[in-house]
Amino acid sequence: MGRGPVRDAGSHLKISTLRRPHSGLPIPSAGAYSEKQERTGDGRHRPEPRRRRSSGKYEKEGFSGPEKKDTERRDFMKKTTITAVTLVLALCLLFSCGCTTTPATSQQPAVTTPPTISLEDTPIRYADVNGVTLGYREFGTENTEPLLMLVGFGATMEWWNSTFVGILAETYHVYIYDHRGMGTSTDVDAPYTIAQLADDAAGLMTALGYDSMNIYGVSMGSTVSQQLLIDHPEKVRKAVLSSATYNASIPETEILHGILEACAADPDQPAGVRKEAVANLEWEGSYAGLSGITNDVMLITGTEDALTPPAVAVEIAGRINGSWLVRFKDIPHAGSSYAPVEYGTITTAFLEMDESPA
Repeated sequence: MGRGPVRDAGSHLKISTLRRPHSGLPIPSAGAYSEKQERTGDGRHRPEPRRRRSSGKYEKEGFSGPEKKDTERRDFMKKTTITAVTLVLALCLLFSCGCTTTPATSQQPAVTTPPTISLEDTPIRYADVNGVTLGYREFGTENTEPLLMLVGFGATMEWWNSTFVGILAETYHVYIYDHRGMGTSTDVDAPYTIAQLADDAAGLMTALGYDSMNIYGVSMGSTVSQQLLIDHPEKVRKAVLSSATYNASIPETEILHGILEACAADPDQPAGVRKEAVANLEWEGSYAGLSGITNDVMLITGTEDALTPPAVAVEIAGRINGSWLVRFKDIPHAGSSYAPVEYGTITTAFLEMDESPA
């Protein structure tokens, strides 16, 4: 893997780009679902104006003499500090991944096989939450630190990559579950909102016997996770947001918006999928509430994500003080299915790190 997350001097973001060989798996193109993108320009929610962040370059003309030299000296020290910190954290990440080099010996190093678990063979359990029954599975039951996984739009528990979950279950007591009206979970005869799904996640934590849990949300699961962070911050220890957007109705997520509209209007789609689509389309977004989040948060995005492009993750990270931002090169939407080892490794590293002041 490439360099680990680093703190850019003068910023509260920790940004890194991780590289891996191209998987050869299909990546959604910008032209996909183009037939679903046509719609009128009215009736679309727009968040409050975005704050334009400085590019970091000199925007004032006329730098000269001592002022220019002082500026250049500060920039040199800044770059030197970033380089040193990057090297140290990159080495730490390599050690945590078992990617260190050792002196040559006659004995060949053992090859570590990523752990896998069987989703289908793991018993389904049930918990009554907010008037519905949620089906869930658990892994790594010998571990004490809990991790709740929130799946994406139109998906059920079986969607999760078994290698990814297996890596996390080495260290954490992992819970996966179906949202209301999906898979093994029941529903009521009424529409619901993203806020209701966030309430369900909070209620499930209580039903499982926890005051709070770590959370990992992907795609729509990251939407629910953001709402959970805003409405129930005391229920979240650390949060990982994968393939996230702060609103499904912004220009950057036009392809995603078209998919949601098509599913909401399609009578052949299951009722649960139609309800999820409507809930996403009607969600007013998290933009206004992001700056109030004080929990430890990491955003993960892929550079080839056409549904929730990396620029959106950068914007979210810019509004959550102290958040991490990790970008995987050549990875599409919901990257844990394409790079389960890399996603599992960086997630574990983030959750295990103690960021408390010394």
